[in-house]
Amino acid sequence: MTTQSPLTRVVRQASEQGGWELVDGTPDARLREHVHNYCGYRESTPGPVRRRELPAPQVVLIIDFGPPLRIVDPRTGRPLGRHPVGFVAGLDDTYSITETSGSMNGMQVNFTPVGARLFFGMPLHHLARQVIGLESVLGAEGALLTERLVEAPSWEARFALVDQLLLSRILAAREVSPVITWTWQRLRASGGQVEIGELARELGFSQKHVIARCGQELGLTPKLLARLIRFDRVIQMLKSGVAESWARLALEQGYFDQAHLIRDFRQFTGGPPGEFLRRQLPSLGGTRAD
Repeated sequence: MTTQSPLTRVVRQASEQGGWELVDGTPDARLREHVHNYCGYRESTPGPVRRRELPAPQVVLIIDFGPPLRIVDPRTGRPLGRHPVGFVAGLDDTYSITETSGSMNGMQVNFTPVGARLFFGMPLHHLARQVIGLESVLGAEGALLTERLVEAPSWEARFALVDQLLLSRILAAREVSPVITWTWQRLRASGGQVEIGELARELGFSQKHVIARCGQELGLTPKLLARLIRFDRVIQMLKSGVAESWARLALEQGYFDQAHLIRDFRQFTGGPPGEFLRRQLPSLGGTRAD
């Protein structure tokens, strides 16, 4: 099987404090509905690094080529373990903490919820709010994938290998219930602004049925998925440098009011909006008020 995953962006930086490389790749066109993107990364710093990872409407597959990432549960402060060849992070409704010893090297695959349901071949409630070792999810195929990616001569070759694996599993997977695919597609297309009652009426089922099926198959309720979609759109706008008031940003992204946006910031990032900007987007930290 011949596939192509062109590099869409390569960013490198080096200094006395270390260096890093980020390489974005575009999945095969046949995966467009199921995979957001690929990202290769390499980083070296003089000492340990701790990061706060935000929840998003995606299931994340991490394939480690070097020292494994350490995951910490922000709810308890307890480590969630080290997974030598990589791990899967299911949909979640709060942030997580990652730690490195100063070096990391690997690749990230960001699945849509339906794409993850097809690829992993299991209802996503088994993965929700969890970090699970790659070998526990894919068996020996997980370790073999990591080995082949480490030996690949370039990022283009690595992305092509992942294309082949994803296509082989997703195209052969059992079809997901139309209730689930329609729910996800409507939530995504509306930017998380469609009402659950409207979804249920369009599908011809009760709200209770749609909520239960979505929670079982995708791991989170439609309401929570909608919140993650809206919040992720806010984060992407902030990263792009869009300078708007919190009130206007909340209104444009479908929030009832600014207070509801601030509530989501506290749940999904662990603090108010201003704290997030100062910590992760310092160049924007002084442009808005909490």
